[in-house]
Amino acid sequence: MLNFDTILLFVTASILLALVPGPDNIFVLTQSMSKGAKPGIFVTLGLCTGLIFHTTAVALGVAAIFQTSQLAFDILKYIGASYLLYLAYLSFKSSSTHHLKANHKELTYVQLYKRGIFMNITNPKVSIFFLAFLPQFTNTSNGSVTIQIFILGFIFILCALVVFISISLLAAKIGSWFNKTKNGEAILNKMAGSVFGLLALKLAFTHK
Repeated sequence: MLNFDTILLFVTASILLALVPGPDNIFVLTQSMSKGAKPGIFVTLGLCTGLIFHTTAVALGVAAIFQTSQLAFDILKYIGASYLLYLAYLSFKSSSTHHLKANHKELTYVQLYKRGIFMNITNPKVSIFFLAFLPQFTNTSNGSVTIQIFILGFIFILCALVVFISISLLAAKIGSWFNKTKNGEAILNKMAGSVFGLLALKLAFTHK
């Protein structure tokens, strides 16, 4: 079993890594600013659910496929980039039609949750990151490495959950103030669309 010192070091590292600007926390930030705290939290739950996929991939050795196979890596990243471009399109579309209530359909919490999952699992860099990060905190003398990987993955998910929810709550307050300004909603949607577009380009041109 993992000892206390290892867990403490891992938790510290996980929190710091979750705070570093990346596709997931930027995704939470933009969604919370434009839609509010609750939608941001459901996106967060989806993203963290996606981390279960990556943890399992590492524990079972599947992540090694993304590291060694350029084709598998490219297929997954282009799916993710295409989805981000689709989100960018929806955001820009909303910014131009936000005043037409009949054309403005809010996503349900389930849809936001699913969006978070898909956003996370289609980024092969997460699996490769977990493949490099999680094993550093395992030790064969502490028992099954597979079980240790799952435990570490669960702890990382909890850390990410706390950090992302905090980001969501703070961003929602900023977004609430912004929405009170003239054309605030349209501006936020354009900002979100721009961020999604940039994230799509970043992912599309990412190398292993």
